[in-house]
Amino acid sequence: MLNKLTWGILGCADIAVNAFIPAIRQSKFNELKAISSRRIEKAQETARDNNIPVAYGSYEELLQDPEIEAVYIPLPNHLHKEWSMKAAAAGKHVLCEKPIALNAGEAKELASFFHERDLLLGEAFMYRHHPRFDRIKEIVNSGELGTIRGIHGTFTFNNANDKGNIRYRSDWGGGSLYDIGCYVINSARLILEKEPEAATVHGFFSEEHGNVDMMASGLLEFPDSIGVTFMCGMWAEFQNTLQIVGTEGIINIPSSFVCSPEEKSSFSVTIKGEERLEDFPPVNQYTLQLNDFANSVRQKTPLAFEVEDAILNMKVLDACLKSAKEKMKIQIK
Repeated sequence: MLNKLTWGILGCADIAVNAFIPAIRQSKFNELKAISSRRIEKAQETARDNNIPVAYGSYEELLQDPEIEAVYIPLPNHLHKEWSMKAAAAGKHVLCEKPIALNAGEAKELASFFHERDLLLGEAFMYRHHPRFDRIKEIVNSGELGTIRGIHGTFTFNNANDKGNIRYRSDWGGGSLYDIGCYVINSARLILEKEPEAATVHGFFSEEHGNVDMMASGLLEFPDSIGVTFMCGMWAEFQNTLQIVGTEGIINIPSSFVCSPEEKSSFSVTIKGEERLEDFPPVNQYTLQLNDFANSVRQKTPLAFEVEDAILNMKVLDACLKSAKEKMKIQIK
């Protein structure tokens, strides 16, 4: 790859500062040119602290910068569709934080908008780019675990005291399903290479937190009688695990979605009572995600995970939210 892909960031969100910026610094194929904020002072401060060449006092200004080829969008969920489309209208490729939109209908609109302009739109599920998951899929597909009977995932953290957090605005797409439940749903679809047929979810909606789902526990019914159970929440002790259960063996994945880029990672495989560890050297999965994106832009090839996958994930999220609110099983069509 000859020329680095040039990036701008819309907003100064924590994930941009703590994850995206360090990751792009480690990439040989990407370069950060500019950051923007609705307040020029905030943009200038973030640019100064992170050695970013240009700061803009509006998102629109950044999108008009001809040197920027791709835009990272870490804005609140309800702004994902609007600013992704504005970026595409300005001729920019987009990597948007998850969930890509507020529902499957919005995701379909985005897909069409980008396809019409021959631009790439990626949903930022960084964990998928870690080599662990290629290996996990290889083991599952090899039959070593036997027939897969179920998957269980848990992703929780406790942020309940931060009452002003944007995650607690229901009109902004807040709630645990949107924020972290989407990871477990996405990983089950990735591993099984199938789509669920129905969802049943119990949610805890907190009046103290804008009536968003602070906790959710669910069952996804996949083809071949495979059950995927999950728990996600923003008012519980931190967990970040995934388990795949087969007739002959089990895979246990600690730190399944969030893992340190400075430390090695591993997962265990237990076959008929015999356990082994599969180890991986430290990698920054955000950097790997950016490298894959840049490669697709430069080589004019499809993304490893195309926007159609984001539409399918949103369909499941739509069903989960509907089930939690209406207290009933929802068929996914």
